[in-house]
Amino acid sequence: MTRDDIEQRIRRHRTGTMSLTVMTPQRRPLANAEVTVRQTRHRFLFGCNIFRLGLHEDAACEAEYCRRFTDLLNFATLPYYWGRYEPREGETNAERLTWMARWCVEHGITPKGHPLCYHMTAPAWLSDRSFAQIKAAQFSRITREVGGFAGLVDTWDVINETVWTPGHEKGKHPIARLCRRLGRVGLVKQTFELARQANPAAKLIINDCDPVPAYARLVRKSLAAGAPIDIVGIQSHMHKGYWGAEKTWRVCEEYSRHGKPIHFSELTILSGIIQQNHSWKDRRADWFTTPEGEELQAQQVSEFYRLLFSHPSVQAITWWDFADDGAWLGAPAGMLRKDMSPKPAYDALMRLVKGEWWTGKLALRTDARGRVEFNGFLGDYTVEAGGDAGSFALADAGQSEKTVALRGRKE
Repeated sequence: MTRDDIEQRIRRHRTGTMSLTVMTPQRRPLANAEVTVRQTRHRFLFGCNIFRLGLHEDAACEAEYCRRFTDLLNFATLPYYWGRYEPREGETNAERLTWMARWCVEHGITPKGHPLCYHMTAPAWLSDRSFAQIKAAQFSRITREVGGFAGLVDTWDVINETVWTPGHEKGKHPIARLCRRLGRVGLVKQTFELARQANPAAKLIINDCDPVPAYARLVRKSLAAGAPIDIVGIQSHMHKGYWGAEKTWRVCEEYSRHGKPIHFSELTILSGIIQQNHSWKDRRADWFTTPEGEELQAQQVSEFYRLLFSHPSVQAITWWDFADDGAWLGAPAGMLRKDMSPKPAYDALMRLVKGEWWTGKLALRTDARGRVEFNGFLGDYTVEAGGDAGSFALADAGQSEKTVALRGRKE
């Protein structure tokens, strides 16, 4: 696969040609006039978990974390891990999660809740319950969160790492017991149906930690059973080595066969030494970013994002974690260092997302019928003329037509 192949796919799948008719505030064609068209947001979701929002003790670090995040990204994963969200039954962290979600929306970032059902993060108070009580608590939790946050958080990782759930703690864990009784497919189907009932407009995602054959079978069987899965999530934590282009493309092709959009839901590419024998449970204090590792990380980030952006089934990429400060396992996984200074990977991705893949300011002139035509990356746009402005979306690859009425400053 050549670089030209990748660039041609990006142009084919991520850009469109818009024929735009611009109307005055009085609803007349704005004929033979100078207009400015600007992109304001990508349709593609470039994201990261935002778990550290509001938690930095140093105000300057907090401000830089927020600034760097909003400059680059439009998608954020929020932590609804059940054990931390509801450490005591009936006492939740809904207030903090509501604040986080509102902060995201106010900054033009789409929030996603993660996860609703996950064997690794169930609350301790669930452990001594009966099967019926476990089922009732888990199902009620899904209905409460999805319904309660509807309109604010409308994208959810419904179930996480189900392939591995039945064997957790030798099957004695409460969520493992639930999964063993209902079966993996049964658990997926029922949790997704509950989430759909709680918010019919929500985007519902199945997510797993490794694209092994068992996960592909689970997705296929769950869809065949009628589970209302909207999106297939694929984790790609590369603490033990970079996947490379061949494996990445193979995974995209395999999972696109399900006929559902793909989210690369948890992506880690390190800027330090690869630890082949590290534990997925233990946090290390001696895992540091290095200058050589940062340069390699930037190269791999550019290749990985470019390849995923070129695949028509991929709709989102979520990095894990934004900064080294507080990163999972203590790994040098961030795009920012602990002091919030950007690594080369951040700069490289900024050049792609807000440079190479961004439609800059276009100075155009309408024809006698008020029309202009341009090619741009899919996303949201504004059009301005003489102090008046309007907005529209370039939503589809290929050719589109749209009429936009400008609004005056006083409207």
